[in-house]
Amino acid sequence: MTELLIRLFIRDKDNVQDPTVRQQYGTLSGLTGICLNILLFLGKLVVGTVSGSIAITADAFNNLSDAGSSVVTLIGFRLAGQKPDRHHPFGHGRVEYLSGLAVSVVILLMGFELGKTSFEKILSPAPVEFSLLPVIILPVSILVKGWMYLFNRKLGKKLDSAAMMATAADSLSDMVSTGVVLLGTLIGHFFNIQLDGWLGILVAVFILYTGYNSMKDTIDPLGRAPDPELVDGIRRRVLAPPEILGLHDLIVHDYGPGRLFASLHAEVDKNGDISAIHDVIDRVERQILHELGCEVCIHMDPIAVGDRKTAECRTMVAQLLAGIDPRLTMHDFRITSGPDHTNLIFDVVRPLDSSYTSEELEERIRQAVTALEGNYYAVITVDTPRV
Repeated sequence: MTELLIRLFIRDKDNVQDPTVRQQYGTLSGLTGICLNILLFLGKLVVGTVSGSIAITADAFNNLSDAGSSVVTLIGFRLAGQKPDRHHPFGHGRVEYLSGLAVSVVILLMGFELGKTSFEKILSPAPVEFSLLPVIILPVSILVKGWMYLFNRKLGKKLDSAAMMATAADSLSDMVSTGVVLLGTLIGHFFNIQLDGWLGILVAVFILYTGYNSMKDTIDPLGRAPDPELVDGIRRRVLAPPEILGLHDLIVHDYGPGRLFASLHAEVDKNGDISAIHDVIDRVERQILHELGCEVCIHMDPIAVGDRKTAECRTMVAQLLAGIDPRLTMHDFRITSGPDHTNLIFDVVRPLDSSYTSEELEERIRQAVTALEGNYYAVITVDTPRV
Protein backbone atom coordinates (compact mmCIF):
# COMPACT_ATOMS: atom_id res chain seq x y z
CA MET A 1 0.00 0.00 0.00
CA THR A 2 2.79 2.43 0.91
CA GLU A 3 4.63 1.84 -2.37
CA LEU A 4 1.38 2.25 -4.29
CA LEU A 5 0.67 5.62 -2.65
CA ILE A 6 4.23 6.78 -3.34
CA ARG A 7 3.97 5.82 -7.03
CA LEU A 8 0.60 7.56 -7.35
CA PHE A 9 1.43 10.84 -5.61
CA ILE A 10 5.22 11.39 -5.71
CA ARG A 11 7.07 12.45 -8.84
CA ASP A 12 10.83 11.77 -8.90
CA LYS A 13 10.36 9.79 -5.68
CA ASP A 14 14.08 9.01 -5.13
CA ASN A 15 15.30 12.63 -5.25
CA VAL A 16 14.59 13.14 -1.54
CA GLN A 17 16.97 16.10 -1.14
CA ASP A 18 14.86 18.20 -3.51
CA PRO A 19 12.62 20.52 -1.43
CA THR A 20 9.75 20.03 -3.90
CA VAL A 21 9.91 16.25 -3.56
CA ARG A 22 10.08 16.51 0.23
CA GLN A 23 7.00 18.73 0.11
CA GLN A 24 5.16 16.04 -1.87
CA TYR A 25 6.10 13.40 0.69
CA GLY A 26 5.01 15.71 3.52
CA THR A 27 1.68 16.33 1.80
CA LEU A 28 1.10 12.60 1.34
CA SER A 29 1.93 11.86 4.98
CA GLY A 30 -0.16 14.75 6.29
CA LEU A 31 -3.29 14.02 4.25
CA THR A 32 -3.13 10.31 5.07
CA GLY A 33 -2.80 11.09 8.78
CA ILE A 34 -5.66 13.62 8.72
CA CYS A 35 -8.12 11.27 7.02
CA LEU A 36 -7.38 8.16 9.07
CA ASN A 37 -7.16 9.94 12.44
CA ILE A 38 -10.45 11.79 11.93
CA LEU A 39 -12.18 8.50 11.09
CA LEU A 40 -10.70 6.89 14.21
CA PHE A 41 -11.70 9.90 16.34
CA LEU A 42 -15.31 9.81 15.18
CA GLY A 43 -15.60 6.06 15.71
CA LYS A 44 -14.09 6.12 19.20
CA LEU A 45 -16.04 9.23 20.21
CA VAL A 46 -19.32 7.49 19.40
CA VAL A 47 -18.26 4.37 21.29
CA GLY A 48 -16.95 6.36 24.26
CA THR A 49 -20.13 8.46 24.48
CA VAL A 50 -22.47 5.48 24.23
CA SER A 51 -20.55 3.41 26.77
CA GLY A 52 -19.63 6.29 29.08
CA SER A 53 -15.96 5.24 28.99
CA ILE A 54 -13.53 8.09 29.71
CA ALA A 55 -10.63 5.90 28.57
CA ILE A 56 -12.12 5.36 25.11
CA THR A 57 -13.09 9.03 24.88
CA ALA A 58 -9.53 9.97 25.90
CA ASP A 59 -8.18 7.68 23.19
CA ALA A 60 -10.57 9.34 20.71
CA PHE A 61 -9.23 12.80 21.51
CA ASN A 62 -5.73 11.41 21.24
CA ASN A 63 -6.57 10.57 17.61
CA LEU A 64 -8.02 14.06 17.16
CA SER A 65 -4.76 15.56 18.38
CA ASP A 66 -2.95 13.30 15.89
CA ALA A 67 -5.15 14.71 13.12
CA GLY A 68 -4.25 18.22 14.24
CA SER A 69 -0.61 17.22 14.26
CA SER A 70 -0.94 15.98 10.69
CA VAL A 71 -2.40 19.36 9.70
CA VAL A 72 0.59 21.13 11.24
CA THR A 73 2.98 18.70 9.54
CA LEU A 74 1.25 19.27 6.20
CA ILE A 75 1.50 23.05 6.55
CA GLY A 76 5.08 22.80 7.77
CA PHE A 77 6.26 20.77 4.77
CA ARG A 78 4.49 23.13 2.37
CA LEU A 79 6.15 26.17 3.96
CA ALA A 80 9.52 24.41 4.09
CA GLY A 81 9.25 23.65 0.38
CA GLN A 82 9.09 27.31 -0.61
CA LYS A 83 11.93 28.57 -2.78
CA PRO A 84 14.60 30.92 -1.35
CA ASP A 85 13.72 34.59 -1.43
CA ARG A 86 15.41 37.90 -0.65
CA HIS A 87 14.75 37.62 3.08
CA HIS A 88 15.49 33.87 3.28
CA PRO A 89 18.40 33.23 0.87
CA PHE A 90 18.94 29.69 2.25
CA GLY A 91 15.29 28.70 1.89
CA HIS A 92 12.68 27.83 4.51
CA GLY A 93 13.79 24.30 5.37
CA ARG A 94 13.92 24.88 9.13
CA VAL A 95 10.14 25.32 9.13
CA GLU A 96 10.02 21.51 8.96
CA TYR A 97 11.70 21.38 12.38
CA LEU A 98 9.42 24.10 13.78
CA SER A 99 6.30 22.29 12.56
CA GLY A 100 7.48 19.21 14.44
CA LEU A 101 7.90 21.36 17.55
CA ALA A 102 4.35 22.70 17.18
CA VAL A 103 3.05 19.14 16.88
CA SER A 104 4.87 18.24 20.10
CA VAL A 105 3.28 21.15 21.98
CA VAL A 106 -0.21 20.11 20.81
CA ILE A 107 0.44 16.53 21.97
CA LEU A 108 1.63 17.71 25.40
CA LEU A 109 -1.38 19.98 25.91
CA MET A 110 -3.74 17.16 24.97
CA GLY A 111 -1.97 14.84 27.38
CA PHE A 112 -2.31 17.26 30.29
CA GLU A 113 -6.01 17.83 29.58
CA LEU A 114 -6.78 14.11 29.32
CA GLY A 115 -4.84 13.43 32.50
CA LYS A 116 -6.93 16.03 34.34
CA THR A 117 -10.22 14.54 33.05
CA SER A 118 -9.17 11.01 33.95
CA PHE A 119 -8.19 12.05 37.47
CA GLU A 120 -11.64 13.55 37.95
CA LYS A 121 -13.13 10.22 36.78
CA ILE A 122 -11.09 8.41 39.43
CA LEU A 123 -12.47 10.72 42.13
CA SER A 124 -16.03 10.38 40.82
CA PRO A 125 -16.30 6.95 39.15
CA ALA A 126 -19.28 6.05 36.98
CA PRO A 127 -20.21 2.64 35.55
CA VAL A 128 -19.15 1.85 31.99
CA GLU A 129 -21.72 0.29 29.68
CA PHE A 130 -20.34 -2.70 27.78
CA SER A 131 -21.22 -3.43 24.16
CA LEU A 132 -19.70 -5.11 21.15
CA LEU A 133 -18.83 -1.72 19.58
CA PRO A 134 -15.59 -1.21 21.59
CA VAL A 135 -14.54 -4.81 20.88
CA ILE A 136 -14.87 -4.06 17.16
CA ILE A 137 -13.61 -0.48 16.85
CA LEU A 138 -10.57 -0.75 19.14
CA PRO A 139 -8.88 -3.71 17.36
CA VAL A 140 -9.55 -1.98 14.02
CA SER A 141 -7.89 1.14 15.44
CA ILE A 142 -4.84 -0.89 16.50
CA LEU A 143 -4.49 -2.32 12.99
CA VAL A 144 -4.87 1.11 11.37
CA LYS A 145 -2.29 2.64 13.72
CA GLY A 146 0.06 -0.25 13.02
CA TRP A 147 -0.09 0.49 9.31
CA MET A 148 0.40 4.23 9.94
CA TYR A 149 3.49 3.42 12.03
CA LEU A 150 5.03 1.38 9.21
CA PHE A 151 3.97 3.98 6.63
CA ASN A 152 5.49 7.00 8.41
CA ARG A 153 8.59 5.09 9.49
CA LYS A 154 9.31 4.14 5.88
CA LEU A 155 8.84 7.73 4.70
CA GLY A 156 10.85 9.08 7.65
CA LYS A 157 13.80 6.81 6.92
CA LYS A 158 13.65 7.57 3.21
CA LEU A 159 13.69 11.34 3.84
CA ASP A 160 15.75 11.25 7.05
CA SER A 161 12.94 13.33 8.56
CA ALA A 162 12.71 13.74 12.34
CA ALA A 163 9.14 15.03 11.97
CA MET A 164 7.97 11.86 10.18
CA MET A 165 9.85 9.57 12.54
CA ALA A 166 8.14 11.36 15.45
CA THR A 167 4.78 10.77 13.76
CA ALA A 168 5.65 7.07 13.38
CA ALA A 169 6.59 6.84 17.06
CA ASP A 170 3.30 8.54 17.96
CA SER A 171 1.39 5.89 16.00
CA LEU A 172 3.27 3.14 17.82
CA SER A 173 2.41 4.60 21.22
CA ASP A 174 -1.21 4.91 20.07
CA MET A 175 -1.24 1.18 19.36
CA VAL A 176 -0.09 0.50 22.92
CA SER A 177 -2.53 2.93 24.53
CA THR A 178 -5.49 1.62 22.51
CA GLY A 179 -4.50 -1.92 23.43
CA VAL A 180 -4.49 -0.93 27.09
CA VAL A 181 -7.97 0.61 26.75
CA LEU A 182 -9.26 -2.55 25.03
CA LEU A 183 -7.79 -4.75 27.74
CA GLY A 184 -9.27 -2.55 30.48
CA THR A 185 -12.70 -2.63 28.82
CA LEU A 186 -12.68 -6.42 28.77
CA ILE A 187 -11.43 -6.66 32.36
CA GLY A 188 -14.09 -4.22 33.52
CA HIS A 189 -16.85 -6.28 31.89
CA PHE A 190 -15.76 -9.80 32.81
CA PHE A 191 -14.29 -9.12 36.28
CA ASN A 192 -16.36 -6.07 37.28
CA ILE A 193 -13.27 -4.01 38.12
CA GLN A 194 -13.54 -0.26 37.51
CA LEU A 195 -10.27 0.70 35.76
CA ASP A 196 -11.63 3.38 33.43
CA GLY A 197 -10.16 6.46 35.13
CA TRP A 198 -6.84 4.75 35.76
CA LEU A 199 -6.61 3.65 32.14
CA GLY A 200 -7.36 7.23 31.08
CA ILE A 201 -4.39 8.33 33.21
CA LEU A 202 -2.23 5.68 31.57
CA VAL A 203 -3.25 6.86 28.09
CA ALA A 204 -2.45 10.45 29.11
CA VAL A 205 1.00 9.35 30.28
CA PHE A 206 1.63 7.71 26.90
CA ILE A 207 0.59 10.93 25.18
CA LEU A 208 2.86 13.06 27.38
CA TYR A 209 5.79 10.70 26.84
CA THR A 210 5.27 10.81 23.07
CA GLY A 211 5.03 14.60 23.14
CA TYR A 212 8.27 14.88 25.12
CA ASN A 213 10.19 12.61 22.74
CA SER A 214 8.78 14.39 19.70
CA MET A 215 9.80 17.77 21.10
CA LYS A 216 13.31 16.50 21.83
CA ASP A 217 13.70 15.02 18.34
CA THR A 218 12.57 18.23 16.62
CA ILE A 219 14.56 20.64 18.80
CA ASP A 220 17.85 18.71 18.56
CA PRO A 221 18.54 19.45 14.85
CA LEU A 222 18.35 23.21 15.53
CA GLY A 223 21.60 23.20 17.51
CA ARG A 224 23.22 19.78 17.56
CA ALA A 225 26.52 18.82 15.96
CA PRO A 226 26.38 17.61 12.34
CA ASP A 227 26.17 13.93 11.45
CA PRO A 228 29.64 12.36 12.06
CA GLU A 229 29.28 10.39 8.80
CA LEU A 230 28.80 13.63 6.88
CA VAL A 231 31.83 15.23 8.56
CA ASP A 232 33.97 12.15 7.86
CA GLY A 233 32.77 12.10 4.25
CA ILE A 234 33.74 15.74 3.76
CA ARG A 235 37.16 15.19 5.36
CA ARG A 236 37.96 12.14 3.21
CA ARG A 237 37.02 13.86 -0.03
CA VAL A 238 38.91 17.06 0.80
CA LEU A 239 42.10 15.24 1.80
CA ALA A 240 42.04 12.79 -1.14
CA PRO A 241 43.94 15.05 -3.64
CA PRO A 242 47.69 15.20 -2.88
CA GLU A 243 47.63 18.99 -3.40
CA ILE A 244 45.60 19.43 -0.17
CA LEU A 245 47.84 18.80 2.83
CA GLY A 246 45.36 19.27 5.67
CA LEU A 247 42.14 20.96 6.69
CA HIS A 248 40.75 22.82 9.68
CA ASP A 249 37.91 25.11 10.77
CA LEU A 250 35.26 22.86 9.21
CA ILE A 251 31.82 24.30 9.98
CA VAL A 252 28.53 22.75 8.84
CA HIS A 253 25.34 24.84 8.69
CA ASP A 254 21.98 23.06 8.64
CA TYR A 255 19.20 25.17 7.10
CA GLY A 256 16.77 22.27 7.03
CA PRO A 257 16.66 18.83 5.37
CA GLY A 258 18.33 18.95 1.98
CA ARG A 259 19.87 22.37 2.69
CA LEU A 260 23.36 21.74 4.09
CA PHE A 261 26.19 24.24 3.71
CA ALA A 262 29.78 23.93 4.93
CA SER A 263 32.96 25.98 4.98
CA LEU A 264 36.54 24.93 5.74
CA HIS A 265 40.18 25.90 5.36
CA ALA A 266 42.33 23.65 3.15
CA GLU A 267 46.09 23.77 3.73
CA VAL A 268 48.13 23.94 0.52
CA ASP A 269 51.79 24.51 -0.36
CA LYS A 270 52.38 28.26 -0.51
CA ASN A 271 54.87 27.69 -3.34
CA GLY A 272 52.48 25.56 -5.42
CA ASP A 273 50.69 26.51 -8.63
CA ILE A 274 47.71 28.51 -7.30
CA SER A 275 45.67 28.09 -10.50
CA ALA A 276 46.13 24.32 -10.48
CA ILE A 277 45.30 24.07 -6.77
CA HIS A 278 42.23 26.26 -7.27
CA ASP A 279 41.02 23.88 -9.98
CA VAL A 280 41.49 20.93 -7.58
CA ILE A 281 39.47 22.68 -4.88
CA ASP A 282 36.67 23.50 -7.33
CA ARG A 283 36.52 19.83 -8.28
CA VAL A 284 36.33 18.75 -4.62
CA GLU A 285 33.50 21.23 -3.96
CA ARG A 286 31.48 19.83 -6.86
CA GLN A 287 32.17 16.24 -5.76
CA ILE A 288 30.92 16.89 -2.21
CA LEU A 289 27.78 18.60 -3.51
CA HIS A 290 27.03 15.74 -5.90
CA GLU A 291 27.82 12.85 -3.53
CA LEU A 292 26.84 14.27 -0.12
CA GLY A 293 24.27 16.95 -1.03
CA CYS A 294 26.24 19.62 0.84
CA GLU A 295 27.40 22.91 -0.66
CA VAL A 296 30.97 23.65 0.45
CA CYS A 297 33.05 26.81 0.37
CA ILE A 298 36.77 25.97 0.68
CA HIS A 299 39.32 28.62 1.63
CA MET A 300 42.90 28.00 0.51
CA ASP A 301 45.30 28.30 3.43
CA PRO A 302 48.97 28.49 2.24
CA ILE A 303 51.56 26.87 4.53
CA ALA A 304 55.32 26.51 4.38
CA VAL A 305 56.38 23.12 3.04
CA GLY A 306 59.98 21.94 3.09
CA ASP A 307 61.25 24.73 5.39
CA ARG A 308 63.49 23.03 7.98
CA LYS A 309 63.18 25.72 10.66
CA THR A 310 59.37 25.81 10.45
CA ALA A 311 59.19 21.99 10.60
CA GLU A 312 61.44 21.86 13.68
CA CYS A 313 59.43 24.49 15.51
CA ARG A 314 56.14 22.84 14.58
CA THR A 315 57.33 19.48 15.94
CA MET A 316 58.54 21.15 19.11
CA VAL A 317 55.20 22.89 19.74
CA ALA A 318 53.25 19.70 18.92
CA GLN A 319 55.19 17.91 21.68
CA LEU A 320 54.41 20.70 24.14
CA LEU A 321 50.70 20.51 23.34
CA ALA A 322 50.68 16.71 23.74
CA GLY A 323 52.18 17.17 27.22
CA ILE A 324 49.40 19.58 28.19
CA ASP A 325 46.49 17.63 26.66
CA PRO A 326 46.95 14.89 24.02
CA ARG A 327 43.65 15.95 22.39
CA LEU A 328 44.95 19.43 21.49
CA THR A 329 45.53 20.07 17.79
CA MET A 330 46.97 23.07 15.99
CA HIS A 331 46.86 24.61 12.55
CA ASP A 332 47.95 27.72 10.64
CA PHE A 333 51.47 27.30 12.05
CA ARG A 334 54.06 29.80 10.82
CA ILE A 335 57.10 31.63 12.19
CA THR A 336 58.46 35.15 11.91
CA SER A 337 62.05 35.74 12.98
CA GLY A 338 63.35 39.04 14.39
CA PRO A 339 66.64 40.25 15.86
CA ASP A 340 65.66 39.48 19.47
CA HIS A 341 63.16 36.62 19.29
CA THR A 342 61.14 34.33 17.01
CA ASN A 343 57.34 34.45 16.94
CA LEU A 344 55.60 31.09 16.73
CA ILE A 345 52.13 31.88 15.37
CA PHE A 346 49.44 29.19 15.41
CA ASP A 347 45.86 28.29 16.30
CA VAL A 348 45.02 25.67 18.93
CA VAL A 349 41.72 23.73 19.00
CA ARG A 350 40.54 23.27 22.60
CA PRO A 351 38.15 20.35 23.30
CA LEU A 352 34.78 21.51 24.63
CA ASP A 353 35.23 19.40 27.78
CA SER A 354 38.77 20.61 28.49
CA SER A 355 39.62 21.39 32.11
CA TYR A 356 41.23 24.63 30.91
CA THR A 357 39.41 27.77 29.86
CA SER A 358 40.61 29.37 26.63
CA GLU A 359 42.50 32.02 28.61
CA GLU A 360 44.13 29.46 30.92
CA LEU A 361 45.16 27.26 28.00
CA GLU A 362 46.63 30.20 26.09
CA GLU A 363 48.68 31.28 29.12
CA ARG A 364 49.87 27.71 29.81
CA ILE A 365 51.10 27.27 26.24
CA ARG A 366 52.71 30.69 26.14
CA GLN A 367 54.71 29.97 29.31
CA ALA A 368 55.82 26.58 27.95
CA VAL A 369 56.99 28.14 24.67
CA THR A 370 58.82 30.98 26.46
CA ALA A 371 60.70 28.40 28.57
CA LEU A 372 62.19 26.78 25.45
CA GLU A 373 65.75 27.51 24.38
CA GLY A 374 65.91 29.82 21.40
CA ASN A 375 64.07 32.90 22.62
CA TYR A 376 60.62 32.00 21.26
CA TYR A 377 57.38 33.84 21.80
CA ALA A 378 53.94 32.32 21.14
CA VAL A 379 51.16 34.18 19.35
CA ILE A 380 48.14 31.94 19.94
CA THR A 381 44.52 31.86 18.88
CA VAL A 382 42.39 29.34 20.79
CA ASP A 383 39.52 27.81 18.81
CA THR A 384 36.77 25.41 19.83
CA PRO A 385 35.59 22.59 17.53
CA ARG A 386 32.53 23.27 15.38
CA VAL A 387 31.91 19.66 14.28
